[in-house]
Amino acid sequence: MESFERELVSDLDDKTDDSTRSRRRLPLHVRILLGLALGAGSGGLARAVLGPESARLSWIVANIAEPAGQLFLRSLLMTVVPLVASSLIVGVAGIGDVRRLGRVGLKTLAYTLVISLISVVIGLTLANTVKPGTHVNPETRDLLLKDYGTAAAGIASSTAPGPGQSPVLSFVTMLVPANPIESMARSTPDMIGLMFFSIVFGAALTLLTPDRSGPVIALLNGIFEAVAKVIDIVMKVAPIGVACLIFTMTARFGFGFLGSLAWYVLTVLAGLGIHMFVVYPLALKLFARVSPVEFFKQVRTVMLTAFSTSSSNATLPTALRVSELNLGVPRDIGSFVLTVGATANQNGTALYEGVTVLFLAQLAGVDLTLSQQLLVLYLAILGSIGTAGVPAGSIPFVVAVLVTVGINPALIAVIIGVDRLLDMCRTTLNVIGDMTAAVYVARSEGATLKLTR
Repeated sequence: MESFERELVSDLDDKTDDSTRSRRRLPLHVRILLGLALGAGSGGLARAVLGPESARLSWIVANIAEPAGQLFLRSLLMTVVPLVASSLIVGVAGIGDVRRLGRVGLKTLAYTLVISLISVVIGLTLANTVKPGTHVNPETRDLLLKDYGTAAAGIASSTAPGPGQSPVLSFVTMLVPANPIESMARSTPDMIGLMFFSIVFGAALTLLTPDRSGPVIALLNGIFEAVAKVIDIVMKVAPIGVACLIFTMTARFGFGFLGSLAWYVLTVLAGLGIHMFVVYPLALKLFARVSPVEFFKQVRTVMLTAFSTSSSNATLPTALRVSELNLGVPRDIGSFVLTVGATANQNGTALYEGVTVLFLAQLAGVDLTLSQQLLVLYLAILGSIGTAGVPAGSIPFVVAVLVTVGINPALIAVIIGVDRLLDMCRTTLNVIGDMTAAVYVARSEGATLKLTR
């Protein structure tokens, strides 16, 4: 864990020779940023020199860049289940009082709902003002539908609702796992079910005597520390993994695909930017009473990890360590808020879904009424709570909303080409939203943060 601290805490003052050598190296966030730039530049250059249809370029992507990038991404993802289970159970047990747990949970939920509501309102306002769907000509739309129609059909079929299930029953089956081990063992884990089981298990430990709960908590603490060491090892190669992930994207798609959907891309990015650099700083200043500038300075590594992996789940290990070491958020509060937030507090996803539905409606020539837009707002907030924290996790939900408001779900093909870039940006907003929530809850619970001035 010490080496991980040296990577993530740039101002650590240690007198040993090892830390002196560590400080001579570039900080981790700088090396990740260099990896991003190198991967994007080399991928775009390779595509320009070799050509988009080059067999040599396809071989490089398929056999070198993509496997190396996936090795890094999956190495982070494999730590998520043991990390979430151990940190959340220990965090809930560490809170100690079920009443305090309820208080922390209510504060987290209230913050999530308010900030998510603001994000969707920003998105819908921009979409109604800019009207990005009116700036795409029919020829471009038809070409995109042709190129990505097969992928869109697969997504649409996968989101078809199960027969005979009421909304209440669907909510119960989503929330409470019949078999928590099976939920953990899926290739894409059921994070909501895993979190529910972990919270209940942790709350049960608070009701036992210390001699009975102590061994269980000690075991889970040991698991947490072992997983932290694995993360330490993985993050040492983060710059290389990030470079390979971005190389794969730019080599396959280049930068030209942005031009045809520039108004849509700019509308989403403008909304995300307003939320990141206006709403979050105001929330930090007014509610948490901390310096926004110092906050963003301390979470740079988290932002770059989220941007490069496009996964809240993959970024969770880094977010947990940074919140404790750099921000001073107590582990019990950080593990609860950040773990729940990785699935339930996705402000960027909520904003993106609102803009995307209105954009595709405008593209289809459908004028959504005020009541339909309010329905989109409600569904976007609801969807941001249940969306999987993995790359492209929000696309199936967008399809479901399109069906709900009567728009052809095949239109999702129009945005598939640019979704990866937007996914990277909205994931960054999602994760930083979790960090602001952890700071707010910790501050409201009386914790002394390293950001306090």
